[in-house]
Amino acid sequence: MADSSRVTDTAPTAPKPVRPTWVMGHKNPDTDAICSALAYADLLRQTRIPDAVAACCGPPNTRTEWVLQKAGLPRPPLMSDVQLRAGDICRREVSTARATDSVIEAYREMAARHFRSLPVIDQNGILSGMLALQDLLHLLIPSTEHGDHPRQVTASVEKISQILEAEVVTTVENTDLEQEFLMMVAGSSEPVMQDRIANMPKDQLLIITGDRVGVQLHAVEAGVRCLVITSNYRPSEAIIHAARLKGTTILITERDTASTTQLIRGARSIQSAISTEFISFSPETKLQAIKERLKSNRDQVLFPVCDPETNRLVGVFSRADLVNPERPRLILVDHNEFSQAVAGAEEADIIEVLDHHRLSGNLVTKEPIQFINKTVGSTCTIVGSAFRGHGLEPSHGIAVCICAGIISDTLNLTSPTTTEEDRSVLEWASSIAGIDVDRFKEDFFSAGSVLRGGNFQEAVGSDRKEFEESGYRVSISQVEEIGFDYFWPAREVLQEELQRLIREHQLDLACLMITDITLNDSLLLIEAPQEIRQKIGYPRRDSHLFILKGVVSRKKQLFPFIGSLLAENPKGSEG
Repeated sequence: MADSSRVTDTAPTAPKPVRPTWVMGHKNPDTDAICSALAYADLLRQTRIPDAVAACCGPPNTRTEWVLQKAGLPRPPLMSDVQLRAGDICRREVSTARATDSVIEAYREMAARHFRSLPVIDQNGILSGMLALQDLLHLLIPSTEHGDHPRQVTASVEKISQILEAEVVTTVENTDLEQEFLMMVAGSSEPVMQDRIANMPKDQLLIITGDRVGVQLHAVEAGVRCLVITSNYRPSEAIIHAARLKGTTILITERDTASTTQLIRGARSIQSAISTEFISFSPETKLQAIKERLKSNRDQVLFPVCDPETNRLVGVFSRADLVNPERPRLILVDHNEFSQAVAGAEEADIIEVLDHHRLSGNLVTKEPIQFINKTVGSTCTIVGSAFRGHGLEPSHGIAVCICAGIISDTLNLTSPTTTEEDRSVLEWASSIAGIDVDRFKEDFFSAGSVLRGGNFQEAVGSDRKEFEESGYRVSISQVEEIGFDYFWPAREVLQEELQRLIREHQLDLACLMITDITLNDSLLLIEAPQEIRQKIGYPRRDSHLFILKGVVSRKKQLFPFIGSLLAENPKGSEG
């Protein structure tokens, strides 16, 4: 019998895999973005969202990797987007058939569960084809009534006995091999039956009869291939003995003649009805790509999802599954706008936002959500306060992450964004983590000098945020260094990287803020139109490089200043 664990292609009955609620920071994530995601996901799992999982939409920078190592925590999974894929919408408890299944087995399964098609797999789960109901019916119902065609049945004796739930009284070799049978129902008189049997190929004849002893005897004496006796009538020992001598298989079924005849027709295998012309998808195929491909196909109703390397069946989906599919659940931390969110966030179900930046962008949700935006120096401060509000103590590793996020975003409480809440949470978390904050700060900032490492593309891109202000598209990157010694040799290359950013991301201006955490001063390297650069009132080293004394915060100091310059001459305005 075919598999009994089935999934309909018309009405979902089997559950899809439970997808996590993703907790994610912004693109080009800094330490606060990744650490707050890890810490908040941990808190949610303990309180109200057990399936919360932290992820990142960009690789952790060197300093964050150092923090994770100190915390003893694995890097969160890297997700370039949260767009739905075939693997998300397909049903994993898949109904399948085997090529050796009979027509009646497959048809019963389809009829009972309202299927219109089934995937066909081998013993290793490898997809070999698709079975459609209309093709199955062509085997069950003859397409012509001329000649002997309606009598012809391709089946094996073994499968016939299974379908009829028959007792095998006598048998011969190779009962599992399919062959062409000519069915004959013993409905005529014995002389007529005798003549008809004489004119048929004995090795193909399958005689169906009831308690007509004369017909039974003549059939086995003629050496027909198979004799099926209905209504549970048992032949005499003489007939059984003759059948063994002549090589005739005798089957006894409790079914009546009419039912037996119909069931035998359905005993043939589905092999010839299996189609190898079908559309399948990899689990990674995006939903939009699926919809585009199916525009030109209206016939197939069920679509298999297979491993692209092995062709092993993963799941199936129907067209109905493409209509209003369950969207991924997403919690944004350390940002509150789509331009900074993971790709595909617009299609996700955003259920919470946890942030400490200004409100901007075009974030829109279908339902009311929890939106927490506090004037603190770090998102990790908000998460730490939430732990305390619930009366929970984070693990050592999570406490290390909370400390690292606060130290990173507030430059160890020296940034103008620092609040008393940041100080309080850092003191609380550091006692749980068992760290010396000043020593931790020195090690943290020493661990990740991207300028020293010579990866200048990472220097510009690892902690980068894009904004839209007064019609301009702006990118501001920031690196924290102990002194500016590694900046000067890299100055020209970094300028070229800013130019590349503008070309690749269609920006209007790009800035790199290099902050000396020991002096709490910064340098500003900028690629922008001359009329904007001329308005920058800070001391300049040259037309693209400015000295920002006492400026360390991108959020509270640099961006408001850049925004005010752009507001004086909005893009597209005259004059």
